Amino acid sequence: MDYSSVAPGLLVEVDGPLRIVTMNRPDDLNSFDDGLHVGMRRVWDLLVDDADARAVVLTGAGRAFSAGGYVPNFIRNHNDTAARRRDIREGERLARAMLSCELPVVAAVNGPAVGLGCSLATMSDFVVMADNTFMSDPHVAIGLAAGDGGAVTWPWLTSMLTAKEFILLGDRIPATDALRLGLCNRVVPAAQVLATAKEFAHRFAELPAQAVRDTKRALNMHLLDSANSVLNFALAAEFESFGTEDIKGRVAEFLAKSAGKAEKSV
Repeated sequence: MDYSSVAPGLLVEVDGPLRIVTMNRPDDLNSFDDGLHVGMRRVWDLLVDDADARAVVLTGAGRAFSAGGYVPNFIRNHNDTAARRRDIREGERLARAMLSCELPVVAAVNGPAVGLGCSLATMSDFVVMADNTFMSDPHVAIGLAAGDGGAVTWPWLTSMLTAKEFILLGDRIPATDALRLGLCNRVVPAAQVLATAKEFAHRFAELPAQAVRDTKRALNMHLLDSANSVLNFALAAEFESFGTEDIKGRVAEFLAKSAGKAEKSV
């Protein structure tokens, strides 16, 4: 299988029956610019068509799993409704493609998983987190409706009350709390995250392929039903919130703080 169409934003490594998919924008904490967004949507179809693949490990290059949205695109989407529409549509297609992928997906959360990064982790089938990292979905906190995976998956993984608390407030969830809440399966030292994820991915890969794929499909029908119920409204609400003054002001505050930190470090 030729995975070059999703590079350089995504790197796909063949490891026997495993496919190691690495988000590869480490200088930007693997945040989702346009190229990575499109690549992440496309890669799931490529993986399903890879006749030799039996399981997937999803991770991030550098010190983050993924910081989620690319902040400059937030301002662009505030001002450009056509770009905003493309991003929202891409988000819907990405979520549906990932939830429809028949291969077991093990998330190796090597660093912060924020926003869309958090959604990717919780749309996976098995989640291994570094003990020194966290999850967070700050959509609402920065002025956006939580349109992508969180509203779909979190009520299935944890309680509705817990989902409301952390999606509405956007608080960070340390790895040990994520384990307690049902948002991850294992917490291990940071140096062991990828190895542990591969270990479980190999266990999935060694199982009878048809039984694994169709059982995952059956289980994910619950999530796809949820996506069918939730995504259209949630993404339409996110589209609307990109046009508000709230998102413009919150992003301006974030950029000013980032600039201040950069000046202090010079």
